[in-house]
Amino acid sequence: MSTFFFSSSKAPSSVSSFPSFSTHSSSSPIHTFSESMMEGRIENAKPIITKWNLNSSSYTKAISVFGHNRKEAKELLKSVKDLFQAMHFLVSENSPSHKLVLAQTLMQIAMERLEHEFYQILSKHCDQLNPKSVSGQSSDESRNSDNKEASEDEDELKRAGKTITEEENVSQLAMSDLKAIAECMISSGYGKECIKIYKLIRKSIVDEGLHQLRIEQFKASRIQKMNWEVLEYMIKNWLSAVKIAVKTLFSGEKVLCDHVLSASDTIRESCFSHITEEGAMNLFRFPEFIAKGKKSQEKIFRQMELYEALTDLWPEIELIFNYDSTSAIKLQALSSQQKLGDSIQTILYEFESRIRKDLSKTPTIGGGIHPLTESAMCFICSLGDHSEILSEIFAEHPPRNSTITETNIGSSTSNHSSASPASVHLAWLIFVLLCKLDRKAEPCRKDLSLSYLFLANNLNFIIEKVRTSHLKDLFGEEWMSMHNKKLKQYALNYETVAWTKVFSSLPEKSSSPIPPDAAKECFRRFHAAFEEAYMKQTSWNVPDGKLRDELKISIAKKLVPAYREFFDTYIMMVNGDRNLEVLVRFGPAGLENYLSDLFLGTHILLSSSSSLSCSSSLGCIIR
Repeated sequence: MSTFFFSSSKAPSSVSSFPSFSTHSSSSPIHTFSESMMEGRIENAKPIITKWNLNSSSYTKAISVFGHNRKEAKELLKSVKDLFQAMHFLVSENSPSHKLVLAQTLMQIAMERLEHEFYQILSKHCDQLNPKSVSGQSSDESRNSDNKEASEDEDELKRAGKTITEEENVSQLAMSDLKAIAECMISSGYGKECIKIYKLIRKSIVDEGLHQLRIEQFKASRIQKMNWEVLEYMIKNWLSAVKIAVKTLFSGEKVLCDHVLSASDTIRESCFSHITEEGAMNLFRFPEFIAKGKKSQEKIFRQMELYEALTDLWPEIELIFNYDSTSAIKLQALSSQQKLGDSIQTILYEFESRIRKDLSKTPTIGGGIHPLTESAMCFICSLGDHSEILSEIFAEHPPRNSTITETNIGSSTSNHSSASPASVHLAWLIFVLLCKLDRKAEPCRKDLSLSYLFLANNLNFIIEKVRTSHLKDLFGEEWMSMHNKKLKQYALNYETVAWTKVFSSLPEKSSSPIPPDAAKECFRRFHAAFEEAYMKQTSWNVPDGKLRDELKISIAKKLVPAYREFFDTYIMMVNGDRNLEVLVRFGPAGLENYLSDLFLGTHILLSSSSSLSCSSSLGCIIR
């Protein structure tokens, strides 16, 4: 690299590259100096410039003037400044002085040396150039700051040395030197050579940094062919890498570029754009490729993480790439965010559509939890954990569902201004699921009690999933209260339909007792009705223990006392019947035991070996 830039056969700049000078007006300060003074400046610059001529000796070529003797480095820069001023004067005066030719030769020697120094410092300290060592100066402040004399630099370093490490000292010196050299070369009309070196070295640093972050050249065709496991690994890596790339790599490069190339806004913008554009465009294009892939529920959460990362980093992206020439980078980041939002919305729309179009018509055996309920609620609860980013997405990409009203999702999530877009939409998805479950209960309408039990089971499952997840905070107490009331109504409807025949088999309360034959018939009807209900409902299933116990207790509280009263009143009346064991199968205690068998999902037969024994003091008891 060094040979390429600094071979003796190629000077860093020709005479023609020297900037053209316009004649100053007589009022210009430059005309206050005499021609002899300008020629004196040329002569004064000659010793320091020729001393550090790259072609004068192998020694001067091997060492760095800024690393070897900082005082002479400052003298060299000052000599170039004086030389340029002198040349400017001589050209403006159309002076035929032979000193102008000498000045041009010295300027080429000086620029070759400064170009060499600039390259060496950039290369040697590429890993030590720390933007934080700019001593807290903003880009604007550093842009307007003047070069300091060597003594001032040394004093500054002494003060800085009290609080920063040796490595930071080196970084600060390197950045200060780069800034001074760049300003000198640009102001002398040799900005092209300076820019060429800066772009080449710093772009390689940025590209290497992205490579170390495992950011490769992404191609849509290759990404579309990857299996999800590999792609998910790449997404995880990108999520980590993009934060470092934006907050450290690109941000640091912007500060460094603003500091070193503060002499020219145009040059600074051109360099930063060239250095970062390729890597940044590739980095921010990756989420768009993911968004354009095949849509599936399992991918939505990674896509939301990508969307969230871009959202969180956007203020810094906008600040870093604030030039017109880097607007394409910002547009790419926005495009990726837009495509992710569209993709997430599409996945949610397809999820809602799959609920509506689910074709399984037979409910689960025993009225248990439908697989659709389990899978849908698992997905919706997981969405609830990402409610904040979902709300941002819904704000930018309104869901494509029907009008959501207070009636169908609960006023607490639809009518209050504090309700987030995520809570409204997730409540809507649950409403769609409940509507579908109501239709799925239709095949068991032949046994209406099983239909109500199916609805109660599934609604209870939904309520419990909401209660034990972040959805509870999103929906609020009003939603919970509304659906708990609906659950109690389902349970009451089930109880009424399932046990009406059993209740109606017992005689109504009356002041006069019924005849023995009527009592026998009541016992007969009660046991037949109970056995029928028992046989069905032991095969029915209530998976939730709390709901199962609540249903059993509710039935027992109504049925057992009524049966006990009837039993105690009429058992002695039918005690002499020779078919008593068939007629009266169990007593009140036995009834409670049988009720405990309900909703376990297995058939349990009534015992046929129950027998009665009589005691003159205790009457008849079941054993």
